[in-house]
Amino acid sequence: MLMALGMLEVFGFTTSIVCADAIAKAGNVQIIAIDKNKPAAGDAAEVPLLMTIKFTGDVSDVEMGMEAGRRYAEEHDLYNTSYIIAREAEDTHKLALLNAVGRDKLRKPRKQK
Repeated sequence: MLMALGMLEVFGFTTSIVCADAIAKAGNVQIIAIDKNKPAAGDAAEVPLLMTIKFTGDVSDVEMGMEAGRRYAEEHDLYNTSYIIAREAEDTHKLALLNAVGRDKLRKPRKQK
C-alpha cells in the first residue's frame, strides 16, 4: 500500500520531540525518523540545530499530523519548513529512513539484576 510521507523541519531538539508527540496524537501515523542538521549560520544561529521529523500514514492522517506539529512550532516561532509527499516511491521511503540521529545510538534497556 502506498503511504504518504510527511517531513516537518523545526528548530531545536526539544521542539522536534514535542512536535513528534503532537503529530503522533493527531493522526494514525508512524514516526519513522528524526534527523538533525546544522543550519548555514551554524553556532551563530539563535537556535543552532534544525531537526526534521519524518512520518508516514494515510494522506489524511499525515495531513492532520502535519497541521498539529506545524501549529506548535509556529506558535513558538520555531518552524522552518514542511512537505507532504502523497504517494512516496519505494526508493524515497528508503531515503527517508536515513538519519543523523542513528538507530545504532539507541540502546536496549539494561537487564535488572
